[in-house]
Amino acid sequence: MFLADKGTLPLDGRKLSIAIVQSRFNQGITDALVAACKAELAVLGVQDKRIDLFQVPGALEVPLALQALAEKNKYDALIALGCIIRGETYHFELVANESGAGITRVSLDFEVPIANAILTCENLSQAVARQTDKGTDAARVAVEMANLMDELA
Repeated sequence: MFLADKGTLPLDGRKLSIAIVQSRFNQGITDALVAACKAELAVLGVQDKRIDLFQVPGALEVPLALQALAEKNKYDALIALGCIIRGETYHFELVANESGAGITRVSLDFEVPIANAILTCENLSQAVARQTDKGTDAARVAVEMANLMDELA
């Protein structure tokens, strides 16, 4: 049931199973994203034993891991965590665009909510400034969307 004052479902993760896929590239940032995400999932009631964490080398590998997890039909929501920092070449745009498109495709193909918190930043200081808030946001999005998908089923 929707909350009348906010128009959103309550953020109750007590019954949810969630998988996180973490890119190891820029691992200092992605470790902070994971820590913030897991802390918020705990606040929302998701039991630690119902959170699985998987690591991949970089952002381009995230969609494939998400797809493999979605195929298992074991998780109520998935979370993508990574950090792409602009360099001197076009590679930044390629990685940002393709990882984002892949994540969206997996979500739509498997009808599983995926919170995409792959940071795309100009520099390291921007990434550091966003790492905690975006990790927290990803947890909240995953729980809200898992509850919404349950409500819509």
